[in-house]
Amino acid sequence: MSVSDLPPAEELDRALRDASPAEVIAAALKTVGHDGLAVVSSFGTESAALLKLAADVDPAIPVIFLDTGWLFEETLAYRDTLIATLGLKDVRSIKPAEEALSREDPDRDLWFSDPDACCRIRKVEPLARALKPFAAWINGRKRFQGSARADIRVVEADGARLKFNPFANVSREEIEAIFVRAKLPRHPLVTSGFRSVGCMPCTSRTAEDEDERAGRWRGQAKTECGIHTSKIS
Repeated sequence: MSVSDLPPAEELDRALRDASPAEVIAAALKTVGHDGLAVVSSFGTESAALLKLAADVDPAIPVIFLDTGWLFEETLAYRDTLIATLGLKDVRSIKPAEEALSREDPDRDLWFSDPDACCRIRKVEPLARALKPFAAWINGRKRFQGSARADIRVVEADGARLKFNPFANVSREEIEAIFVRAKLPRHPLVTSGFRSVGCMPCTSRTAEDEDERAGRWRGQAKTECGIHTSKIS
């Protein structure tokens, strides 16, 4: 499907702004077809809820997982657990380009000196590569996560693609209800105080009275890795 064949994001957003997450996923699949749609998942602390709904619509929808080289072993194990539990049929683990790592992060300390550059070569560029075959992608951002996410729409234009945010309108309680109803396994690090999990060097535990993403890039102005703040070409 070419870009010119896609409906305008604004039109789809108006039609889906009050739809349930499952309805948004189904509409995304209908809009671009199976070959045109991917789910992007970190297999983080809340990821199972979105993956469960996507699997209920079609377990063969491709799922893109960015294996940055800095992930917790628990996250990699959780990925495998959810693949088996939900019957996901096409999970693609995407790694950074070796050439980029050798050129820009030969000593594996770029996360400390330039975290934006580290995210670019380990997440943004690999995602751009992985999304090339697709006309649209689905992610799990929620407005209740605040900051740059407070005003996200259900459907956005993302460069040449459509970007669907099925959980834009949901509450923490609704996410929890999906976990309980489906008896979904929890990320292993949740019981250790990690409420949002990314790469090891840039993730820390959070207290109950903190924002759930306070442990990401703690002490820095940085709040996003870049895949949601730059257009994926």
